[in-house]
Amino acid sequence: MEEKKGRYIDKFLKKADKAIQEGIKKADEALEEAVEFGTMTAKQASKTGKELRSKAKIESEALQKRGIVKINEGLANVKNITSNTNDDLEILKKLGNLRKANVITEKEFQAKKKKILDRV
Repeated sequence: MEEKKGRYIDKFLKKADKAIQEGIKKADEALEEAVEFGTMTAKQASKTGKELRSKAKIESEALQKRGIVKINEGLANVKNITSNTNDDLEILKKLGNLRKANVITEKEFQAKKKKILDRV
């Protein structure tokens, strides 16, 4: 009887060992798939990151160019306004001199002055 029990135990242990080995094999396969999937995901993330950095760089350069154009336009406008203001001031001085010399009337001077100041 003892011998029979021993065979049953051996048989049971062999089945259990076989089941454990199959479980280990399945776990190894699942791990390999997970590693492969992780590698693919990391590669895809890296590729997407590179693409986004490239697009961001291109957009940044375009924004910088547009910004420089706008700044230059603003500077040109400021220069025009400044030179126009200086010109207007010179005209006002000349008109003032003409008024003092009685070449133009006070009314004419005030009308011209109003037009000039309205532009400024």
